[in-house]
Amino acid sequence: MVRSVVKDMTGTVSIGIEAFSPDYFTARERFRAAVEARGFVVESLSVGLRGPSGEDLTIDVARLGSERPERAVVVSSGLHGVEGFFGSAVQLALLEAGVPGDLLADGDSLILVHALDPYGFAWIRRFDEQNVDLNRNFLINGERYQGSPPAYRQLNGLLNPPYAPSRVDTFWPRALLALAWYGRRSLRQAVAHGQYDFPRGLFFGGVGHSRTYQLLLENLPRWLGSAQEVTHIDFHTGLGEWGTYKLLIDPELGPASFARLVETFGEDAIQVSSSTGISYTTRGDLGPWCQATFPECHYDYVCAEFGTYSPLTVVSALRWENQAHHWGDPGDAATHNAKAWLKEVFVPADTDWRATTLAEGVALVRRALASLRGRSDPVRERS
Repeated sequence: MVRSVVKDMTGTVSIGIEAFSPDYFTARERFRAAVEARGFVVESLSVGLRGPSGEDLTIDVARLGSERPERAVVVSSGLHGVEGFFGSAVQLALLEAGVPGDLLADGDSLILVHALDPYGFAWIRRFDEQNVDLNRNFLINGERYQGSPPAYRQLNGLLNPPYAPSRVDTFWPRALLALAWYGRRSLRQAVAHGQYDFPRGLFFGGVGHSRTYQLLLENLPRWLGSAQEVTHIDFHTGLGEWGTYKLLIDPELGPASFARLVETFGEDAIQVSSSTGISYTTRGDLGPWCQATFPECHYDYVCAEFGTYSPLTVVSALRWENQAHHWGDPGDAATHNAKAWLKEVFVPADTDWRATTLAEGVALVRRALASLRGRSDPVRERS
């Protein structure tokens, strides 16, 4: 078994890739058992949907530390369904390694939010039951769920073919032509910025508040109480170089928040979401919504993106699964293969990728916990 080591001021912990679970329900049961065994306060929020075998789907939340925190670290997973395999593994590895007691002082709280999109996690989708990309659903300031990048309309036929997958598919040559025509940055921005006009299309932001939006609006203020300092790490995969990570932050983030994040995680890890680097600007993502919801709080949010396959490979996998979901036979081999490939693209089975990224993810959370009290950063080493 390939393992990695995380070192910090509290000692050394070994992280193994057995923290990855084969499916949503296994991940959920392991998470529940781990948090209960370690004295967390646990609650499960049903989203009113069922899994492949009829099981109730839930967002599970575990809290450790002060009931009325002054400072909190929030760690969320699975906002993009299938990406929950990785985020859940980080949460489970953190729990199994043990949260050092002296990283949580009086007034501190650790909040773990497991599977923000349990439907996508359980059914192997990046989107929820309404085909909504939840990280395009959190609009603020009265912004309407309307509009699309002009180029998205032109690319709709390429991205969202209205028929079942077939062995003859011209996606790759057409995608390469689009890449040459628009350029890498413009194409990425047009495709992934978020659209609200094509309900069966990729990166659809919805027509109103999703169930996940409503549950967070109802409960996140209760979990955080009157906390004055919050560091929120939301785990994602599929963007960036293989096996590496970047912490994406909102371009409107103030200088004080930026300085705090650099102090906690290091300047090299931080990247402002823009049309440069690995990222792009988006509408309706979770971070700005959290910050707008808690205007009196120093709410520092990072989208922790761990790289897997190339951008066109990722879009191709999303397109294939979306095509099979809307137009294919749920029980046939093409749909099964599309979902299997989607899972591979967002949570590679490669043992080195899993060992490296898992240890990095755990180290990020421990850094955030240490920063609550001004402690030094953990350092990851590979064994």
